Amino acid sequence: MVSLWGTKKDDDDPEGAAPQNGSGPEPSEPRASEANERTRLLPHNPPPPPHEGYLSPSDPAVSPYNLWSVRFLRYFTVLFTVITFIWWVLLLVSIFVSPPGMHSRGSGFFDFSYTTLTLGLLLTVLLFFATPSKAAQVSCLVISVILLIDMIMIVAVPQVRFEEGWVGIASVVWALLIGVWTVFTDRIVTWGKHEEEERLTGRYETRRTLAEWLAVLLSTIVLIVIAIVAVLMTATLILRGRDSSLAPPGERYYVDGDKYRIHLFCEGNTTTHNGVKVPTVLFEAGERPFAGSMALFAENALANGSISRYCYSDRPGLGWSDNAPSPFSAGMSADVLSEALARAGEEGPWVLASAGIGSIYSRIFSSRHGRDVKGILLIDPLHEDLLYKVGAPSRGFLLWAWGIISPLGLDRIPAAMVKGRTREDRVYGRSSHQNGKYIKAKLQESLVADSLSKNEVSSARNIQKEGTPLALISSGIEVRRDSTWEKKQKDLSGLTNNLKSWDIVNKAPHEVWETYNGRQTIEKRLKELIKV
Repeated sequence: MVSLWGTKKDDDDPEGAAPQNGSGPEPSEPRASEANERTRLLPHNPPPPPHEGYLSPSDPAVSPYNLWSVRFLRYFTVLFTVITFIWWVLLLVSIFVSPPGMHSRGSGFFDFSYTTLTLGLLLTVLLFFATPSKAAQVSCLVISVILLIDMIMIVAVPQVRFEEGWVGIASVVWALLIGVWTVFTDRIVTWGKHEEEERLTGRYETRRTLAEWLAVLLSTIVLIVIAIVAVLMTATLILRGRDSSLAPPGERYYVDGDKYRIHLFCEGNTTTHNGVKVPTVLFEAGERPFAGSMALFAENALANGSISRYCYSDRPGLGWSDNAPSPFSAGMSADVLSEALARAGEEGPWVLASAGIGSIYSRIFSSRHGRDVKGILLIDPLHEDLLYKVGAPSRGFLLWAWGIISPLGLDRIPAAMVKGRTREDRVYGRSSHQNGKYIKAKLQESLVADSLSKNEVSSARNIQKEGTPLALISSGIEVRRDSTWEKKQKDLSGLTNNLKSWDIVNKAPHEVWETYNGRQTIEKRLKELIKV
């Protein structure tokens, strides 16, 4: 028979047999202590005969799960996965509807991306828990170092820290802790695997089965992909830190209960004519930030004396303004603009000049400040009946999908490295549409365009002061290309009963000021409205 200690006794061994006459010392039995994960059940000295009392390395009983320490690590990993998944769902919901206290002044895509990375890391560890490898340990360690760098950058750069808030900081810290946890877990499981192999097979295995090699290969590939994602997010963070050093030309004012800030800029002098204060032109940009589209025109109009003073604000998420909580409609934008103007001490009177979709926001503002609005200039405006295009589900889904991958910087990083894109271009220039804040703002705009915003602008039309002077300038290209667009432009010419002019600028695109004739026409109509 085989004893617990791996020694063999023959049945006919007289020394091993019990005394026949009842005399002599009682046979002594080995006093083995109770087995636990730190006890060797099979001693090394002297080594037992080969294969005697041991299991095959391929036996299912040879598993690190025999150790309670390994089991507890897995239980905790499952718990962390559940917590991370709940946090991931909350962040996903907050993109569309911001829960109280969870508003991110930034895009909200970075914290979601860090949580997605964390969830992927935990699921990978759980799937390949019993097949630890040196490659997995090194990969997890690299990911942890990258996440540590990200956490330092987010905390150290004031503007990035402000935009991410406690939600973004908590997400990257949690990702870092989980990265360290995966390294620790992999090492403990490796130790436990060797312990059980040595206890049950006599030595720990240096060879792997084909299934184990495939598991190691797959886990390594997944972890390398996660590491690449972390590197790309770090590069995008570096660009964000660089962009945050670009000071705004105006001031940023807290609005909506100090939840976020709106950038407001005014230039020129307040003048009077015949004892009456000359109106300030209040610009509302179209699809792009004002500084990257209409700013040059406004500066020229000021220099030419066509206007004496102008102001503009960046809508939430555009230019230097923070993102607003979701949902966010055009009426809400008009309200926070009013609050920012009040905080800046700007009282009007105003001549409103808006372009494209900005006319939706400007018309709502006009209806709510009728006495202070002395004129309205609409530059190829968007009609409320066409808001269904802005709110199309397919457009919303594409914006959401592009926002989710925006932290990877797949467009911004190559543009900065190869094309020499500057921070000015990324903040308010033609590359600003790649910014996560901009994408979030457009997603918010799309989500409520055909519902809340359309209802607000329709109501605004009903309460618009009928005698307010109105000038309309349309794109010749757009009018000739789309008969519906021409029809809606004609409808907007009746927004008030005091239409001063309706110009169709030939060869002018949607951004009419991009052509010389367009700029001349806009400047001329502004000058007329100010003197009315």
